[in-house]
Order: sequence, then C-alpha cells, then structure tokens
Amino acid sequence: MTSKLNRERIAGAKRVVIKIGSILLVDGDSGRLHGDWLEALVKDIAAWRARGQEVILVSSGAIALGRRYLGLKQGELRLEEKQAAAAAGMVRLSHAYQEKLGQHDLNAAQILLTLDDSENRRRYLNARSTISTLLDVGAIPLINENDTVATDEIRFGDNDRLAARVAAMMSADLLILLSDIDGLYTADPAEDKSAKLVPEITEITPGIEAMAGQAIASDSSGGMPTKLAAAKQCLSAGCHMVICKGRGTAPLSALEQGCTCSWFIASGSPQTARKLWIAGTLQPVGAVVIDDGAVAALDKGKSLLPAGIADIEGAFERGDAVAVKSTDGQEIARGLCAYSSADASRIMGHKTDEIEGLLGYRGRGEIIHRDDLVITR
Repeated sequence: MTSKLNRERIAGAKRVVIKIGSILLVDGDSGRLHGDWLEALVKDIAAWRARGQEVILVSSGAIALGRRYLGLKQGELRLEEKQAAAAAGMVRLSHAYQEKLGQHDLNAAQILLTLDDSENRRRYLNARSTISTLLDVGAIPLINENDTVATDEIRFGDNDRLAARVAAMMSADLLILLSDIDGLYTADPAEDKSAKLVPEITEITPGIEAMAGQAIASDSSGGMPTKLAAAKQCLSAGCHMVICKGRGTAPLSALEQGCTCSWFIASGSPQTARKLWIAGTLQPVGAVVIDDGAVAALDKGKSLLPAGIADIEGAFERGDAVAVKSTDGQEIARGLCAYSSADASRIMGHKTDEIEGLLGYRGRGEIIHRDDLVITR
C-alpha cells in the first residue's frame, strides 16, 4: 500500500524539486565525490524526465568538495574559508552533474542564489523567469546558495530552506529532501529506542516542532529543525514534501517502492496558494487601467498584454504588485507587473512585437502573465 501511495504521489507531481544533502554526495573523510551514487540518482531523474516530469535540483556538496582540493583543515571553517571552498567545489560539482546527466542526453544549468534573490521582487522575478525558461527547453536547473558572496545577513544558511524557497517560487508540486535520515521521529531514534516514525504530517504544530533535533556534521548546516522550517514553507505554498534516506543506491527508486519516509501533505495546490498570496498578502503599489477588450481577455484566463492598457497610475518597479482597473475605476484583478511604471507607460497601447523597438530591449510579451494574475472582482 505504501509503495502504491508513494508512486501515485510522485507521479502526480508535474514539477519536482529534489534536494541532495552534502553527506550523500561527498565522502566525509576523503572529500571525494560518490560517483556511483550520483550516477544511479541521475538515472532515475532521467526516467522521470522521460515520463514528462520537470525536475529541479538543489544540491549541497560544493564546500565539502572544495575544501579537499584547497587542502583546508578538517573541522569548522571560517566564513572566508567556506566561501573559497565553495568557489572551488562548485566547479567540480557542476562538472560531475553534467557528466552524469549528459549520459542521458540531459543538460545541467547552474544557478547560484542568495536569500536576497528570493526576497527582492525584481530579482525574484528574474530568477523565476530564468528557471522557467530552463525547464521549457528541457534543461535540469542545478541550484545552490551563492556561498562565495553571501554573508550572514543574506544567507539561507542551509539548502533545506533554500530548496523550499525554490519550490514555492517555482510553484512546484513536490519537494523531496534526500538526507541521511529517513523521516521525522517522535524522538531521536539514536538516543531513544522507543522513538516512532511519523509517516504523514499535515500541519507543523508545536508538538511536531518539539520532535526535532540538531545538525551535527561540520560540512552540513541542516538538521531536522531546518527540515521542519522547509516543510512549513512548502505547506503554505501548496507543495507536498517528503523526507527520506538517500544513502542507499537509487534513493528515488527506493522512494517509489515504498521506503521508510515522512510525507508532509499540503491542503491546497501550488497555483491556489500563489493566487491567495498575490490577492491577499501583497499590497498594490500602483495600478494599470485597461480597456474593455482586455477586461474580456482576462475573464477568459488570458495574460494582460500592452495593447490593452489605457493608463498607468502611480510609480512601481518590475515585479511589484499592482491593481488592474477598468476604465470606470473598478478593480478587476491584481498581479505582479513584468515592467516598471516608466516602461509600462512607454509600451501601453502597443503590440507585443513593438516592445523591443520602444524600450531598446526585448522584454516579456505580457505586462502581467496569467500565472501572476488574480481576478478579484
């Protein structure tokens, strides 16, 4: 029954984010990459891609790989040493992924993010657009924190929360955390033999949070507390999450076959959660006024194009939330604008193929894409 349920949940996820822990990829003593393990993982990823699923990888391991090549000592590293190790290790990590993916005619595309990239509206929109484009062309985005420039103030601090932020940003259906543990237990099973696995969680309550332990590996900043923080973010974004052990060969196949794991089940869909966020959380900082033809197009689920805009109200930047109004002043919708108010004013009333000539660069064809738009009337 467990294997059937796992297969159904995985197969039902069109877009999947997979987080790979450092301890799985790199041998802690020698600092060498576990090449056979990665090869088996990539084989399963290729099978998922072949059946039509989109896959995004969030991979740790750069610091653990890099410290060996730079000859850095064992134990805790200073911030600048971690940044140097990350710079050296990411080159080798990316090469390893591309080598394995290339055996299945797949391409990796590296993206380094900081916390600020997901909180600054313009950079968030740029990152989301880039990852979406990579998925559209069939590439496998390979994401890690940009440790070489991140400081304590702008760091995620661990790739569990980075993976959850990416899953929410990309409206993913499922986040898989491959780790050295096989799920959430009522207590630390290494210390309490009576500890029991919690197979399914629908809400992160204080009681659930009390079950978490602490991270111990010097090259890893995760642990159960960060995984629960990731789960909380996923659930609010309508994304399911599962924690499972990744140490064995082909952990994705093992998950489909019903291995021990903990599922965090979201009550809504990513699309619903995103729409609620746009409509209920973000405050519009300006407005676009649209003609009757554009109103009719939005009612049919279309994106908002420049040709349908009659006026721009207020000052806003690319990625800001704006209200969409009819010519009589009624709010029709809210959405995230792909252009600043200055650029939107220059292209309003014009056709999409005229944008480049008017602005001097080739921007998006829509003022507000339908995925970033919520009808509010």
